[in-house]
Amino acid sequence: MMSRNTIAIILLGTFLLGGGTAAGGYLLGQGIITARISDRSVVVKGLAEKEVRANLANWSIRYTATGDALETVQAKVEADGAAVRAFLIDAGFRPEEIKSARLEVTDLLAQSYRQKISDKARYIVAQTMRVRSVDVARVNATSGKIGMLVKRGIVVSDYGGPSYFFTGLNQVKPDMITMATRNARSAAARFAEDAGTRVGNIRHARQGVFQILPRDRGTGSERSAIEKTIRVVTTVNYALKR
Repeated sequence: MMSRNTIAIILLGTFLLGGGTAAGGYLLGQGIITARISDRSVVVKGLAEKEVRANLANWSIRYTATGDALETVQAKVEADGAAVRAFLIDAGFRPEEIKSARLEVTDLLAQSYRQKISDKARYIVAQTMRVRSVDVARVNATSGKIGMLVKRGIVVSDYGGPSYFFTGLNQVKPDMITMATRNARSAAARFAEDAGTRVGNIRHARQGVFQILPRDRGTGSERSAIEKTIRVVTTVNYALKR
């Protein structure tokens, strides 16, 4: 298993020696280079990984009220909204980081398939308050205290918690591509040395897709993880010199 902040090399290539049948195989590190007879080249995959921390958080808090009198339900939602906003301000968020989304009103009596509502409140009114902040630690800490709103009689849901994002991908891309390509060439050079040849120029190369994954695998989705791992694989075809 690769340790944190390490660069692993995955190799899968073809060593081409000049017409005929397969010549054998070669095992290196965590990958395989297969030697076959054809024109002289080797294809190498270089893997680069980097750990990063999310620098932006989005958090949606939905609060709901029910009742048979629409004005009363609306007033309850407005009061709950004020309480939710106060809760966020007290936690240290700036007013410009807090936005209210559209109001949702459901009249159960207006739904033909749910006309019998004698045992249910007629109106359901809900609103969502959204927090967008670069203070990821504050969002994470405050989301863990949402139970305080429930204790005040507010019916809330936060859709599974905040979503965390890393917005600096363009800043780390160049160094990661350089590192992945460097590792690919290092692997190709070692193979060439063991095969009694030398690495030549790049014939063609392909950058893989950058992936952002949770640092701790198996702990949930990437968006729910503050600590993340960025991964990229480059594929490089090198000519081999005699």
